[in-house]
Amino acid sequence: MLSPRLSQRQTLQLDAVASGGLGLLLAVLAPLADDQLGLPTGLSIGLGIFLVAWAAFVGWASTRDSAALTKEIALLNVGWVVASLVFIAAQVVDLTGLGVGFVVLQALAVTGFVVLQWTGVSKPVTA
Repeated sequence: MLSPRLSQRQTLQLDAVASGGLGLLLAVLAPLADDQLGLPTGLSIGLGIFLVAWAAFVGWASTRDSAALTKEIALLNVGWVVASLVFIAAQVVDLTGLGVGFVVLQALAVTGFVVLQWTGVSKPVTA
């Protein structure tokens, strides 16, 4: 029985698409994020721009065959998760309940990428 696993390249590509998509949404829908999530417009735009740049870097990294680079990206993603949780706990801004859920949800998604990137098996294996 085959157990499909994503390659390191695929996990980086997924990370790039997700990061870029979230970045574009945050930048374009910044006023909505302010109203619905409690994320100030300037913060949403800044995070959006950062995430688009991050997506470009991760997309570039997906064209390299480097386990070390993938693990470095995974470690940076861990930093993002920690920063997200500190952001909530420190109450840096007055997030709505939906905003807290949004930050937690994206942190969980990034945690999933960390696991995939850290374990990154390049081909399906037989069980």
